[in-house]
Amino acid sequence: MTTVGDTGLLDTLQHEVAVFARRAEQTRLGGVGQVRNSMDRAAYLLLNRLDNEGPMGVKALAASMGIDSSTVTRQVAPLVDTGLVKRTSHPEDGRAVVLQLSPRGAARLEEVRSSRRQLMAELTHDWAPEEREQFCTLLTRFNHALSARMTVQGVPAAEQPPAS
Repeated sequence: MTTVGDTGLLDTLQHEVAVFARRAEQTRLGGVGQVRNSMDRAAYLLLNRLDNEGPMGVKALAASMGIDSSTVTRQVAPLVDTGLVKRTSHPEDGRAVVLQLSPRGAARLEEVRSSRRQLMAELTHDWAPEEREQFCTLLTRFNHALSARMTVQGVPAAEQPPAS
């Protein structure tokens, strides 16, 4: 699969991905200003998913994100406690719980998104619009490939993007 000519490029790629992962975790890519670093990755991804896909049960949310229900339950608990997510009864089955983004959660999510957009703008301020688009396309493609590989190996892919 790998040719001799690819080795140097692939070594550079794996190194840069490792550096990116470390720096992303160090900064949590939290954004700028007062809201910087104020929402962890799990919370951001859960709130984002609820915002994009609407209210859903724990099992549906877990399946949508490629993680198990117990992980979702554990990660959602502090979001409910802080009022960012509401638990309501399922309209058709009152015994089932539906999770939905609260108005406070939607406002907080927009604050964090805005801050992160500003950070992305600052980090790529000297990039041409085509370069930003190409980077986004390639990073999305890379994440899809990584997610597919993890799914094939039986490991849930926790950060799968919402289906388009």
